[in-house]
Amino acid sequence: MAVDSTKAGAKAPVAKPTLPKEVFNVEVTNHELVKLAYDSYLANNRLASAQTLTRGLVSGGGKKPWKQKGTGRARFGSTRNPIWRHGGIVFGPTGNENYTKRLSKTSKRVAIRQALSLANTSKKVVVIDTFSCPNGKTKETLALLDKYKVGEKEKVLLVVSVKDDLVLRATGNVKRVKAVKPMYLNVFDILNADKILVSEKSLPVIKDWLLKEDA
Repeated sequence: MAVDSTKAGAKAPVAKPTLPKEVFNVEVTNHELVKLAYDSYLANNRLASAQTLTRGLVSGGGKKPWKQKGTGRARFGSTRNPIWRHGGIVFGPTGNENYTKRLSKTSKRVAIRQALSLANTSKKVVVIDTFSCPNGKTKETLALLDKYKVGEKEKVLLVVSVKDDLVLRATGNVKRVKAVKPMYLNVFDILNADKILVSEKSLPVIKDWLLKEDA
């Protein structure tokens, strides 16, 4: 006689969360948009810190090297001429350059969906129950990595629904782990991660954000 496991008090098996196909199973016909989003991320984080001196900014050179006529040599008014040694720089960076590249919100979200789909195809995406770090200790992060069998040299992108001070403390000393909230996902981090650990509570947030249609 068969015994009803429910009546016997046995716990029903908990269904594992599935990745939304609209986000993690998108067909990627080419990688052009993903590349644009990747380059845009790098360009928008580039600092215009390089700066060169023009002939007007280089110190010295106030005296005319030689008289204008009678020497048989070319006319020069300053030793800081760009074609002279120790002269100024022509068309060099001034520190005011703008390297940013604009990408529409719709295109950016499509690129992120494509990047997540590529990562999922490569078996990089793993859904975790939650990331519990009540004490904000590094060992809690290491325990999570050990639980999901993450290699010692693998870069991990940890997607959590809540990123508070405890999460920052727990992951801050593990340089190969980067914790982000769902709406801060980007193509650069996704493509450079060896493992992407996504908390179960983050999945609906990711889906709603990436499938959102702006008016």
